[in-house]
Amino acid sequence: MKTIAVVHAAQLVTPVDVIADGGMLIRDGKIDIVASSDKIDINGAEVIDARGKVVLPGFVDAHTHLVFAGNRLDDFERRARGESYEQIAKAGGGIWSTVEKTRAASDVDLAKQAKKHADWFLKCGTTTVEAKSGYGLTTADELKILRVMKQIETPLEIVPTFLGAHAIPKNQTPDEYVDLVVNEMLPRVAEEKLAEFCDVFCERGYFSAEQARRVLSVAKELGLKLRGHVDQLSNSRGAQLMAELGATTADHLEKTDERGIAALKCANVQPVLLPGSVYALGSTSYPRAREMIDAGLDVVLATDFNPGSSPTCSMSMVLSLACTQMKMSPMEAIKAATINAARSLDRHGTVGSLERGKLANFCVFDCADYREIAYWFGAMLPSAVYVRGELIKT
Repeated sequence: MKTIAVVHAAQLVTPVDVIADGGMLIRDGKIDIVASSDKIDINGAEVIDARGKVVLPGFVDAHTHLVFAGNRLDDFERRARGESYEQIAKAGGGIWSTVEKTRAASDVDLAKQAKKHADWFLKCGTTTVEAKSGYGLTTADELKILRVMKQIETPLEIVPTFLGAHAIPKNQTPDEYVDLVVNEMLPRVAEEKLAEFCDVFCERGYFSAEQARRVLSVAKELGLKLRGHVDQLSNSRGAQLMAELGATTADHLEKTDERGIAALKCANVQPVLLPGSVYALGSTSYPRAREMIDAGLDVVLATDFNPGSSPTCSMSMVLSLACTQMKMSPMEAIKAATINAARSLDRHGTVGSLERGKLANFCVFDCADYREIAYWFGAMLPSAVYVRGELIKT
């Protein structure tokens, strides 16, 4: 039995508690004891001296688009010239440009690029991610993306989500494509057990509330849990739709109002907020995080890692945006990126906090106060990342 003792952390953030001079005893990849360092027996253990440093759970990123080919540098430059998300999409950019590149890539090439992305996440201290399909938009290509998620050789835990209803193919009407999603794609995804969740982009120019309801209702019948890209560019009452359907999460929510917030609270739907995409799109319309927290919602923070609207895997940058732009406290932000996020993925029994019996997924930051992680924005990377008690080298 391999035993590891982490001792003398300036702060060990569980994050339910902050333990000064904190320590952990880890046995066979799981946490056995969390306490002050004077209560950690180091005899026979491999010792990790975290003196002067902060130890906290590995981040849980509950909204990413991990698997895709290429990049969207042309879109990036167009945005710098002042073009909007909608204008870029109409000009042939946006989601569709990534779809074409992803369709053309082999599963080997997709897995290779996704492995690189996974390494980026681990370097940033993220040890669990939710990952969506959605850059295929044919049955074969959507299945290819989901299968690639299972092929990636990485210590990063990947929770798969089917997002076939991400955009509408050029040669189909919205209703024709929804027919394909519900009659062909979803049954195949469920049969092969390729995803735990189903997501849909409910937005003007993409999928209407009725089309989103149809997709998610069939997904629910097939045993998938529900998520939704909603109220990002306009308030289409997407939050209320997610509440009505009993979704696990409602994501984005930049345009959600007080009625949407009340509906989420009533139905116990977790908001997943993505300030990185607001920032990258040059917008100032951040979600109403403070009102959501004050309403009693367990807010989640995620990167929305994707090649177009949020090309970042840095959770520390997201924490900074949450504090500076959405007025969340540093501890609220850390909880949103760890235990709250784990709950939204049904992983709170194994990851998201430093507690006895959970996996020893944790990161060490070279600072003495956890608030520094958001404070030194764009600069604070972990000095070490551990998955199941093993030091990860990427």
